[in-house]
Amino acid sequence: MRVAVTGSSGFVGEALCPALAAAGHAVVRLVRDERGGAGTARWDPASGRLDTAALGAVDAVVHLAGENVAAGRWTGARKRAIGESRGPATLSLCRSLAALPTPPRVFVGASATGIYGDRGDELLHDDSPTGDDFLARVAVAWEAGAAPLAEVGARVVHPRIGMVLDPAGGALQRMRLPFRLGVGGRLGSGRQWISWSTRHDLVRALLHLLDDASLRGPVLVTTPTPVTNAAFTAALGRALHRPTLLPAPAFALRLVFGELADAVLLASQRAEPRRLTAAGFAFEHATIDAALAALL
Repeated sequence: MRVAVTGSSGFVGEALCPALAAAGHAVVRLVRDERGGAGTARWDPASGRLDTAALGAVDAVVHLAGENVAAGRWTGARKRAIGESRGPATLSLCRSLAALPTPPRVFVGASATGIYGDRGDELLHDDSPTGDDFLARVAVAWEAGAAPLAEVGARVVHPRIGMVLDPAGGALQRMRLPFRLGVGGRLGSGRQWISWSTRHDLVRALLHLLDDASLRGPVLVTTPTPVTNAAFTAALGRALHRPTLLPAPAFALRLVFGELADAVLLASQRAEPRRLTAAGFAFEHATIDAALAALL
């Protein structure tokens, strides 16, 4: 297929694009810079302008672009940027794609387990009710932005992504140094659940979603083995052969990170990927110990 990718220079996109090419697909990266070069087309999320001439006809789109939620304390400006980079930007992009002479047949638009809100020990699945906090509302709008493509008959899939593990970026890259120095520990009570996958398995799953015509709508792309923050902390300590004796109290996290602490660091989502596993997808790294051993 000819596949357009947004967010191609991001943590997931930089691994997905070569995997698409290795699978025999032609990749068109949607980029902000007019000087993107061969194999690119300009897309400005802020204005909604898409260079359809450079894009040409595409069979599928993988939409990963969005402001980094965990890049820093949430100011009013940061929250606006997070929201606008998802719902409104996705809606504008999909309107442009739907207006093409031949719209893409498949749209894989990233979403997140944050759509469920903080749910404690509740076991969540693909169709569980969504939450009502800031991140949940942003994710609901993010998924709704694909409506113009669904209306013209495209198969729309929303991979709901949890914590993505790889030493090259994301949470694991940030945690690696303090844990190596022996100053890592659980966050808050440690009882909050983490739904996760390795970046390698996430990329494999995105390729599966492109190819499997039976999958549409929300699809959890997290392992069948979520772990509590305390269990994750212990596993990371084992992988690095370091103690994990310095917990970060919830009040301290709130003091440093504000609203982000409760929404990202202390929130609990215990997810079960029923649709993906029923469709025959198997995670290569399905347990946290195996995953961290492979990655570290």
